[in-house]
Amino acid sequence: MRDTDTVVVDLEDLRRTVAAVLDVEVADVTDDARFVEDLGGDSLLALEVIVVLEKKYGVTFDEAEVKSLTSLPETHSLLGRKLAGL
Repeated sequence: MRDTDTVVVDLEDLRRTVAAVLDVEVADVTDDARFVEDLGGDSLLALEVIVVLEKKYGVTFDEAEVKSLTSLPETHSLLGRKLAGL
């Protein structure tokens, strides 16, 4: 079992991961860009982002958390809290 208190979510790695799933340029995944509205994602791609993040970071998101994952800063913040056990 890994010690999640020591896991740090690298923002640039997260940016690259989201860009790859959404099939957009990394530079397009800005802090202000919303995954669906600004980057052309749809509900299926949004779900794929969730699945990739859950597998990559070993976390699970409940329904309320999934709805909050609309941009890079929100996703980064939530992942950090999840990995810290908060």
